[in-house]
Amino acid sequence: MRTGLIAKKIGMSNYYTPNGINIPVTVLHIEDCKVVERISDENSNLDKLVIGANEIKKISKLSKSVKTYFEKKNLNPLKITKEFKIDKSVELKAGDEINADHFEEGQFIDVSGFTKGKGFAGVMKRHNFGGLRASHGVSVSHRSHGSTGQCQDPGRVFKGKKMAGHMGDDHKTLQNLQVVKIDVKKNILCVKGATPGARGAWLVLEDSIKNKPSKDVDIKLEVDTKKKK
Repeated sequence: MRTGLIAKKIGMSNYYTPNGINIPVTVLHIEDCKVVERISDENSNLDKLVIGANEIKKISKLSKSVKTYFEKKNLNPLKITKEFKIDKSVELKAGDEINADHFEEGQFIDVSGFTKGKGFAGVMKRHNFGGLRASHGVSVSHRSHGSTGQCQDPGRVFKGKKMAGHMGDDHKTLQNLQVVKIDVKKNILCVKGATPGARGAWLVLEDSIKNKPSKDVDIKLEVDTKKKK
């Protein structure tokens, strides 16, 4: 089991193969991704690895406990930290930097992060409700959710009822996203398809659980050969 890493979402772009096929990709930049701490577990075959990213420049605003923690590790304070499990045979120690060449072109990864926050939304946008009648009989409540509860029995609204509220900013994981291109010099990773979050969001990249990386990996493109009528 290998460790994952933390990357920053730059945005979406297009990648053209030598055959001229256009692949929509998400560009991810790996910056300041370092090993903060390695925790060995004698009772298990796996160790724990703390990975950090996004170096903090204004150290004066940090708490004393955070400053002391990173001073003991001889590292600059990092804003984002994530813990991964790794095999004991993996040679990584505190202070090591992880770059884009950690992954291979063609392999599949799982990308997790927080989706775009869209604020307070009504039921029609949040839950795809149809709304009330837009003609006679409805007075200035066309987009309302209607009745939410019952009468005397049970006399309350059940938890989880679909109502208006905060939309987005949920933690999501997209599985089996293929690594299309890796630029080692710029430390950039291009992943096929979309990923959670807006531009500038920090994402966690790990080896795919369902599609394990192999030595011989090739990019297989899904091309629609059906002719449009």
